[in-house]
Amino acid sequence: MEKSYRKTVNSWCMYDFANSAFATTIMAAMFPPFYRSLAVQGGMAESAATALWAYTAAAGLLLGALLSPLLGAMADHTGRKKAFTGFFCGLGILCTLGFVFIEKSFLFASLLFIGADIGFACGNIFYESLLPHVALPNDMDRVSARGYAFGYVGGGILLVVNVLMVMRPEWFGIPGAKAAVRLSFFSVALWWGLFSVPFFRNTPEPPRSGAPGGNPLVEGAARLVRTFREIRRYRQLCVFLAAFWIYNDGIGTIIKMATAYGDEIGIGVAHMTAALVLTQFVGVPATFFFGALAKRTGAKRAVLLALLGYTAISVGGFFLRSAFHFYLLAVCVGLVQGGSQALSRSLFGAMVPRRKSAEFFGFFSTSAKMAGIAGPLLFGAVSQAAGSSRLSIVALVVFFLAGGLLLCLVDVEEGARAALENGEQGTRR
Repeated sequence: MEKSYRKTVNSWCMYDFANSAFATTIMAAMFPPFYRSLAVQGGMAESAATALWAYTAAAGLLLGALLSPLLGAMADHTGRKKAFTGFFCGLGILCTLGFVFIEKSFLFASLLFIGADIGFACGNIFYESLLPHVALPNDMDRVSARGYAFGYVGGGILLVVNVLMVMRPEWFGIPGAKAAVRLSFFSVALWWGLFSVPFFRNTPEPPRSGAPGGNPLVEGAARLVRTFREIRRYRQLCVFLAAFWIYNDGIGTIIKMATAYGDEIGIGVAHMTAALVLTQFVGVPATFFFGALAKRTGAKRAVLLALLGYTAISVGGFFLRSAFHFYLLAVCVGLVQGGSQALSRSLFGAMVPRRKSAEFFGFFSTSAKMAGIAGPLLFGAVSQAAGSSRLSIVALVVFFLAGGLLLCLVDVEEGARAALENGEQGTRR
């Protein structure tokens, strides 16, 4: 049983290993400077190009947020969480392949990125909704942290290869850095598809929670309406969602805007991508550390510690002047990023009714995306108004402070108890 459980957990984690290549090489490292270069070549000012990237990122989040709750309800009704994961995985891979064919149109680049981002984000809804079914009730923190650690390793390995390709294209027989960037986009699509295979082969599909038959779209919408009514029974879950909504906005904005901000102030792409590699490999032991820390202090306290770290990072970003400073901040992000996200996921999973896991994780994903819209929009607006992005990075402090204060109000024990009292599988944190 132990061997079978370990195989299931590791296969589930492999999807994080696979799709994190998109988060690192595309979302964080290569694509923002590539996109900004298209906009600047099209006649835009530096700060306006940064703002346009922020608005593009926000648009992808908005569309994903609108789709998430209904898709989650449909997946629970049909009992096909893996099939939904596969569809959006395919969408993300195809749009990522499309990056190779971008020439000068930043509008085309925006459309492809939005499609890829929807594939990445919506695929994660159904992948993450399997967590309460894959992990034993008292093992959710460890399994969630393990998934994020796999993601750091997978995203980090390919990012190292892609950084070398861009910095030393002659080693790979590539005719220049521009061709290397496009080849790195192709490598992400290949990596994402190849390493997703263990997830689709070995992760079991939990039983459906809806009655057989019926139109999945209609039934999914009906389930969604019922969930809006039912969620009042899970007060602590709602408070946690609000807190997560706020603080994850700041986290997501840092991920999406870091290299665009660094590019604007003159830090070279090679230094920024190397710093992101450092983030990935600092993040592996740091994520495991936060998983162990949660055993001793509780997941909520560990997340609050990570949010203090993010507050310091936002303030430090204002004073960023050199590549060395960027490396320092990259290390700091690596220390807190995986732990904060992994434990937030497991905290939510502890208070989720299992038979509606995809539906509730749809709300979880929606909270992340809807909140994530405000951060890039604020970043872009402040950048345009000030003519620089330095004040934009400091403005993110409000998300970490407000989200942390709201998280302090969450009674996780009561949230898990509410799931149990309603006949669901919860677990105490």
